[in-house]
Amino acid sequence: MKFFDRTEQLAQLREMKNRSYDNHSMLTVVTGRRRIGKTTLIDKSMSGEEYLYFFVGKKNEAVLCAEFTGEIRTKLGLFVPDGITSFKDIFAILMQVGEHRKFTLVIDEFQNFSEVNPSIFSDIQNYWDQFRLKTNVNLIVSGSIYSLMTKLFKDKKEPLYGRNDHTIKLYPFAPSVLKEVMNEYVPGYTNDDLLALYAYTGGVPKYIELFVDAEALTKDGMIRYICKPDSPFIEEGRKLLIQEFGRKYGTYFSILEAISEGYNTQAEIATYLGSKSIGGQLSKLEETYNLIGKKRPMWAGSKSQTVRYEISDVFLRFWFRYIEKNQMMIEIGQYPLLAKVMSDDYTTYTGDTLERYFKAKMMEEMNYRAIGSWWDPKGYTDSKGNHQQCEIDIVAVSSDDKNAEIIEVKRNPEKFDKETMEEKVRFFIQKEKRIRRYKRTVRCLSLEDM
Repeated sequence: MKFFDRTEQLAQLREMKNRSYDNHSMLTVVTGRRRIGKTTLIDKSMSGEEYLYFFVGKKNEAVLCAEFTGEIRTKLGLFVPDGITSFKDIFAILMQVGEHRKFTLVIDEFQNFSEVNPSIFSDIQNYWDQFRLKTNVNLIVSGSIYSLMTKLFKDKKEPLYGRNDHTIKLYPFAPSVLKEVMNEYVPGYTNDDLLALYAYTGGVPKYIELFVDAEALTKDGMIRYICKPDSPFIEEGRKLLIQEFGRKYGTYFSILEAISEGYNTQAEIATYLGSKSIGGQLSKLEETYNLIGKKRPMWAGSKSQTVRYEISDVFLRFWFRYIEKNQMMIEIGQYPLLAKVMSDDYTTYTGDTLERYFKAKMMEEMNYRAIGSWWDPKGYTDSKGNHQQCEIDIVAVSSDDKNAEIIEVKRNPEKFDKETMEEKVRFFIQKEKRIRRYKRTVRCLSLEDM
């Protein structure tokens, strides 16, 4: 797959390289979830220039040093003696070389040093502080375990606290980039194909690349590709989460599974887990791992008890819904049946996904100061005296703070009931006084508007 997007991040990396070479050594941290394209981005930013690349596998330190020594000899043409068993010595040599030579050093999966030898971080800090201002090394460290990478550079107790000069966090592709991909490889795509790409990849570049390489960019083609014995999607969610959580992943998995099943309040999730206390795990999933988010009605305060939890990662939401949930089916090789389950449920499942897509699209447009949803747990009584749930899919306030859009999302625009929507809006205005100050527009967004 060709390289898409990341223009801003490429410019930042190239600027940091120039500053490192023109002034003094700089340290850039590149983070983002597994498969987001960190290594590809860094390589692209170097524009064919040779650079040192160290991949920190979970190996013995001496074995890693032997690998790094070979890389130094090949890329820098330096003599480095055999038998170095400490990364501290490797890093010391490179910082000394940086006194008379400009070069880039990339250390990938940097957080894995914590399992190889945790003292390496202190050694790096020591030599970096000694040599930074008198060398010209463009040091880039990247890592997929966001919680650990954040801790290493933002926790005051860590030796590398505050040493990063710049941080780049990569996010999944925005809707406009997904359209670029589809236009490049399947110009005649349907909006359902585009929605399926978003629903099954969440905009993560590697997952998109898998579909591109397999020429599986139709809705049905994606489902067939996912539902086969050698599909990388089958184990991907588990690998991603075990990498982040480590061995103690059981409760976190169960919480995510509960949320994917529609149990989205703390009480409902606790009941799903057998009334287990989960407050601490919910906080970690949200604040440390960034895997779930609290969803509150628009304008509800941070202390509001009207809270729903949702899985932030679109891919993981799909993975728990279909792969993790159907593990028994997968274990006995019922892949055609899994494909049928996904196909039969597609319309229902992608209803909520379409709402997420439109919110992401609106965020990308940069025309709104606030985008959210609104609901009232108690509902309202309609004109016929019947009790109804009241939920507004999207409420968006314009950047000038003068207009508000109140939006219902429907896959099929013919299912939009204008009369029911008007009743909901009247109740919304009655209950939420802050909406009253805006000039309001009520509309429906559907597949046709993607």
